[in-house]
Amino acid sequence: YNQSVFSAEGYFFFQPDIVYRPQEPGISAVECVVPAVEKVIESGMIDKDRIGLLGHSWGAYQTSFIVTQTDLFAAGVAGAPLTNMMSMSVSVYWNSGGTNARIFAQSQGRMDTPFWRDVDNYVRNSPIHFLDKLNTPLLMTFGDKDGAVDWGQGVQMYNAARWAGKKDLVMLVYPGENHSLRQEENMVDYHYRVKEWFSHYLK
Repeated sequence: YNQSVFSAEGYFFFQPDIVYRPQEPGISAVECVVPAVEKVIESGMIDKDRIGLLGHSWGAYQTSFIVTQTDLFAAGVAGAPLTNMMSMSVSVYWNSGGTNARIFAQSQGRMDTPFWRDVDNYVRNSPIHFLDKLNTPLLMTFGDKDGAVDWGQGVQMYNAARWAGKKDLVMLVYPGENHSLRQEENMVDYHYRVKEWFSHYLK
């Protein structure tokens, strides 16, 4: 997601900091990002009804969670988001051959207690458990060979969203791609789809 491209297209690009608490990575993101954006709105420089949110991987997790907690954003884009904290925490990180338990317990997951000992917080911080509150159009993208965030995370979110009657959630799947797109034709395709998504909902 090239900041210069968005700026050239007339967008105000804002990247707020997030301070995390253990066991509450999604809640922490909401508590930092939403007030930060509201502060920018106070400046009067942006249209409060035309704000987008996007991120990749962990940033995509934050995006997909935040849009289930607030209607502040008119559209979201999430590239390879983890959506179900329980299933993700015990899946395999195929790019290294290790488990995601390490990432959850010692790295960006910040979930230092396993899910069977803290079910409530794993549920409270999983986007998939708040689909009834999802009103923001969301574009998700995965490679079907993703070795970091299994694309099954997207399949779960997509199928559950359809079951919940959410029609503004779209999932793109790029065959043969890993965690980030590497084939030039796919990179170009995704670039324009993101631009079109935001152009449609924000412009």
